[in-house]
Amino acid sequence: MLRILVTDLDGTLLGGGAEDRLRLKAALARHPEVAVVFATGRGLPSVRTLLRDPLLPHPRWIIADVGASVIDGTDFSPVEPLQAQLRAGWPGPDRVREALRRFPALTYQHDVAQHGRCSYHLAPDDLTPEITDTVQALGCAWVYSADRFFDVLPPGASKGSALGALAAKLDWAPDSILVAGDSLNDLSLFRTGAHGVVVANAEPALRAAVSGDPLVHRPPRPGAAGILAALQALEWVPPGAGRPRRRHALVVGYHRPPVHWTDQGWQPPASPNGILPTLNSAFADGLSGVWVAADVAGGADVSDGERRPTGTHRPGPPLSRLPLNTSEWQGYFHRACKQTLWPVLMSEPHRSVADQESWTHYRTVNTRFADHIAARAAPGATVWLHDYNLWLVPGLLRAARPDLRIGLFHHTPFPPPEIFATLAASAELRASLACLDWAGFHTDTFAEHFRRTLADRTGHPRLGVHPLGIDRPAIEALARVRVPFRRPAPGRLVLSVERLDYAKAPVHKVDAIDRLLRRRPDLHRQLTFRLVCPPPERGITAYDTTRRLLEQRITEVNGRWQNRDWQPVDYIPRTLSATEVVDEYLAADVFWVTSLQDGMNLTAKEFIAAQAAVTTPHTGHPGTLVLSRHTGAAAALGNAALLTDPRSPEDLSSVLARALALTPAERRARLDRLSRLLGHERPVDWAKQIIHAIQESARTWSTRH
Repeated sequence: MLRILVTDLDGTLLGGGAEDRLRLKAALARHPEVAVVFATGRGLPSVRTLLRDPLLPHPRWIIADVGASVIDGTDFSPVEPLQAQLRAGWPGPDRVREALRRFPALTYQHDVAQHGRCSYHLAPDDLTPEITDTVQALGCAWVYSADRFFDVLPPGASKGSALGALAAKLDWAPDSILVAGDSLNDLSLFRTGAHGVVVANAEPALRAAVSGDPLVHRPPRPGAAGILAALQALEWVPPGAGRPRRRHALVVGYHRPPVHWTDQGWQPPASPNGILPTLNSAFADGLSGVWVAADVAGGADVSDGERRPTGTHRPGPPLSRLPLNTSEWQGYFHRACKQTLWPVLMSEPHRSVADQESWTHYRTVNTRFADHIAARAAPGATVWLHDYNLWLVPGLLRAARPDLRIGLFHHTPFPPPEIFATLAASAELRASLACLDWAGFHTDTFAEHFRRTLADRTGHPRLGVHPLGIDRPAIEALARVRVPFRRPAPGRLVLSVERLDYAKAPVHKVDAIDRLLRRRPDLHRQLTFRLVCPPPERGITAYDTTRRLLEQRITEVNGRWQNRDWQPVDYIPRTLSATEVVDEYLAADVFWVTSLQDGMNLTAKEFIAAQAAVTTPHTGHPGTLVLSRHTGAAAALGNAALLTDPRSPEDLSSVLARALALTPAERRARLDRLSRLLGHERPVDWAKQIIHAIQESARTWSTRH
């Protein structure tokens, strides 16, 4: 159930000590169902400056200018037509100031940004009927608070009327709202029928005005501590919520956790390779820190802020989960990440679909990640972010916690600057990425694209190129205990193992098989293309067109060439276990990687490790790797693989034909070279090198900015 905390700032949310504010923010972070609304006399520029304070929760909405402004806290845009309605009848600041010029006791607040209102300093003895009558003659309202602030407002504007209009627009019930204040300019909030809390440091006039109201809490604690006490009294947060958390010297931020929850408990990824098992291994190898990840739709023990998962093959890292509901996850990941950003990363900008609602979800989730990380990072901590899913976090963290050392590794490609610029939010993203201390990539090309994208920014981050490897001993050990397995497939087996994604070019491959069979009748019944291609996460629609076209083309090609005991395309649309995948590697004559763009492609490296582990001069034909020129792996493995261009239909089929024609000696020579180039660096060493690079880069931040 959504609940709403509506709080004044000065004297209320900002009241009390720093530890009280930290406890309140921590309690709210653990209970995202409590949305925060600022209701303040400050203007928006002043509020935005305050949001640099790492002890403040980020508001979902902002009622500013004593109720004359209503603002969306995700993008700081006015909430219309609500704001225009609140300002109806406002004669404008010039008329107000001219009418009040004859009262020397009124001192206009020139240093305060004001919109839709005029604010003055005024001593209590100087508040006269002449002044208030003049305001009423203008058709305006006024409010006097803290024995010094005199605000002239549009006739229908107040904090309470703004809250009432926002609640009506968003269908909030009064009993789902808690208002908090400390002065008379908050009084209108307490007249809305909502729950209330008057903090202990409130002015006596407010206390007197709400005396006897059974909905108003009066805890004996000031500021943020009083708000937290009221939240606990209402049972919106449990007793003890907001206790100080342990702070960590290393915080890893990734949109997914290193393990997933099943009926059997926490389970590791199926593959031993990739960023999730790599980081899991690093923590198991002695790395000390916490992993911050999204927890979608209330996974197990969401309220438990940090927990070391059990039930895995090796100990997992302390995991701090950020709860997201299904709607937030779909807007953020399914749409903003997969439909807006992913096509641009793949240099396919024509596929990018942008909409304001999903981008608002992206901003919101990134803001919550930044808040979550800031609350868990020790002074001077190292923050290691991963991938484009968190591109806005660096800027938010840098503003809130300038002491942190912030790095981000891109596991995906990074597009050329002219393609990055096609994003509607490119300027916003560039501003955030420029706040990094360090940015890492798999290849020099991707690093250069990033450098050029930020070329006009001063003090841009240091860059590092660190290709990710695989846990080679794990793959080799698994391969050696497996009897080379060959599924029923006449002749030669061409294998691809990839998730369903247009960037992997699955349809291009089926077309190439069709083309090859047309040209080479001798390959009929002698060639099988096995495509292991599990679908994406349920709810992602970005690949629906690719799946429909792929299945259509498989049906057409098999229908054209198959006979009673053979069909050319063996389609496996499900996830295989690590053992099953290694069996497929060992059975393959050709491993076929055709990505249009790819940050690295670890399956190519796994194939090499598995084949090299069991290949001797006395074994059968070793497999051949056909690798897209557009993968990060191609930069490391070079011409030891057969390189292909998936954007060229002719090249795709001709290079595959060449791979099938290699002699056993040529296959073995290429595999030997690939094995040497693959190397034996452990992924855990890769992780430690990057953490060191982030820490080294950050030491010069203060002198560069």
